[in-house]
Amino acid sequence: MLGRKSVEQATRRATIADVAEAAGVSKTAVSFAFNSPDRLGTATASRILEVAGSLGYRPHPVARALTQRRTATIGVLTPQALSIIFSNPFFGAFSEGVALVAEESGYGLHFISPLHGSLANAVSRTTVDGCVAIGLSADHPEVDQVRRAGLPMVLVDSSALPDFPSVEVDDEAGARAAAEHLLALGHRDILVIGVEPPHPAGREDPEGVMNRRLRGYRAAIEAAGLELSDDHVVVGPASIAGGMAAFEGAWGDGLRPTGILAMSDAMAVGAMRAIRDQRMSVPGDLSVVGFDDLDLAQLIDPPLTTVHQPVRRKGEEAVRLLLSAISGRSAERPEHMRLETRLIVRASTGPPPVPARR
Repeated sequence: MLGRKSVEQATRRATIADVAEAAGVSKTAVSFAFNSPDRLGTATASRILEVAGSLGYRPHPVARALTQRRTATIGVLTPQALSIIFSNPFFGAFSEGVALVAEESGYGLHFISPLHGSLANAVSRTTVDGCVAIGLSADHPEVDQVRRAGLPMVLVDSSALPDFPSVEVDDEAGARAAAEHLLALGHRDILVIGVEPPHPAGREDPEGVMNRRLRGYRAAIEAAGLELSDDHVVVGPASIAGGMAAFEGAWGDGLRPTGILAMSDAMAVGAMRAIRDQRMSVPGDLSVVGFDDLDLAQLIDPPLTTVHQPVRRKGEEAVRLLLSAISGRSAERPEHMRLETRLIVRASTGPPPVPARR
């Protein structure tokens, strides 16, 4: 027959005190058995866990997180306001990869924009266990703030820091392949539509995405004995509207390219819309090449020639590296991962019109 105390224990959820009493140890020892078993002898830790199992005891997830000073939340630092970021199809694909690995690992996400002290609040209140920083320069104030706070961090699409893991693609090789494709088709007057740097004045990242891709374009064009002049490089937000505005501005300034190299698929689609607004056709009058190979590249008419980069995988790998750092399983030297790109030729490119405009 069960005693009164045993009956009570059988009809309610076991507590850490119940385990401590049954195992003949302190509540601190029970906590160590679950959270820091290396602080106990192997036999003691095993006995406590066995007793806990027999009582059906499981640590409360929130209490355990507080004990370990973990929140099971990952911060995603963005270079621009969230209203701008979420209008960019690239970020949607990247976030899908981030969310996939985070959710599989039991982590939530906290998107943090560089506005109104959002990062300062997240760090000071310890609401994130670590951060993925996308498109921010290594010396950006937010990146520096995470460093000073001692939080684990992974950099994506920025110059690498020796003490933090990073993920990028071979932007320069991808851009060079795109430019070589237009040159091989016979294009000699090429316009580059670049991504407007999100950093404050004077903080542009020399190893950021735009500069790496620009180096690739320029290398191919110069290897062909041509020059990419500054007036043939225009910039705008990484969006369809940004691509439209960039092309319209260049056309309004009197530039008459036969080929366009856009640093994002969204900007390439915007340029194609603006070209049609001028009653011209793609690729009959102008050829257009994008960069990303997002789903929309195959859905537009004509389908977009573009540089494929594994956008979703980039997000997945960034979170895997971050979770390793959070758990202390990361390598002694932070890993710097570079993913490959490849050119995907579709119907938005062809030979320049004859005679080609100059």
